Amino acid sequence: MDTNTIRKCENLFNKAIASNKIYEAVLFVENENSDFSYNQGYGNKNIDSPILMASITKLFTTTCILALQEQDMLSLDDKITNYFDNSVLGGLHVFRGKEYSQELTISDLLFQTSGLPDVYEEGENSFKLRVIKEDFFYTFNDLVVMTKKLKPHFQPRTVRRAYYADINFDLLGEIIESIMKCPLNKIYGHFIFEPLGLKNTYLPESENDFVPNIYFKDNTIHRPKFVISSRASGGCITTTREMMIFLKAFFSGRLFNISIFDELSSYNKLQAAMGPICYGSGYMRIPLNSLVTLFMGKGELKGHSGSTGSFAFYYPDKKLFIVGDLNQMANATLPIRLSIRIAMLVK
Repeated sequence: MDTNTIRKCENLFNKAIASNKIYEAVLFVENENSDFSYNQGYGNKNIDSPILMASITKLFTTTCILALQEQDMLSLDDKITNYFDNSVLGGLHVFRGKEYSQELTISDLLFQTSGLPDVYEEGENSFKLRVIKEDFFYTFNDLVVMTKKLKPHFQPRTVRRAYYADINFDLLGEIIESIMKCPLNKIYGHFIFEPLGLKNTYLPESENDFVPNIYFKDNTIHRPKFVISSRASGGCITTTREMMIFLKAFFSGRLFNISIFDELSSYNKLQAAMGPICYGSGYMRIPLNSLVTLFMGKGELKGHSGSTGSFAFYYPDKKLFIVGDLNQMANATLPIRLSIRIAMLVK
């Protein structure tokens, strides 16, 4: 990788932090063999600084689900009635007068094809609006009660439909704990942290655990209660260096047999607000030959981004891994745009 490519990466990073109310940021780009490796920090961040993974945590949950399936401890076809009683499921998914709650499967949750609504984005008192103003705890039962007050978007497994909702992965987290009979942080440790030697990646459990500050526009906010509550859908803390280690492991087969991705080939475009993003097998796929790139790109990015500005993407066409954090809640598209531009830039 020549110095000209590195200079272009620096220019893209500098443009991203200069024009979008970014006060802290970090970028780490590396190819499969690590013979090209570039990183840059800004503000108080470098590749060893703690960052909030937010929804990239979903990749940890996906890892556990796929590893458990490989060990025949669950099946993606399992109905979630195997793991929850009717006090939880009753009334969870009622679409056009018919209840589908008892028909939901693990696959519906993993692929975001359940049709369930998202309490983070939806409703007059959505978590997204509330967390900007205050820190607060919530429980899994709180999520269920709030979800039941909102309307599902479609019948489960409706052809070519997907709807991104955190509740899908919160349900998966509960299923994982039910099977393993231990807390989620220990399960992540067993399947991910220990095998990969991740020393600075963790799921915070109390307010004594360090949780980084987040920026919303010009304001820095501290939301440990909310982060602790987010768990399987968005609660983990890591560093950019360790996120790179995990992302490479996720797509190389070190954590589970990745041939499962060939079997689980159905990926559906998410709701309009999510742009060109498709979802399936527990991760995002972003086509680069779309309107976003004026149809000038090739292939796709695979991975995940988070609502706080975190990003972790693999570009198979160039065997390139792009991870980092822009630490800005006000515009969730920024990390995706930066990742797309870097993928298209590197030769």
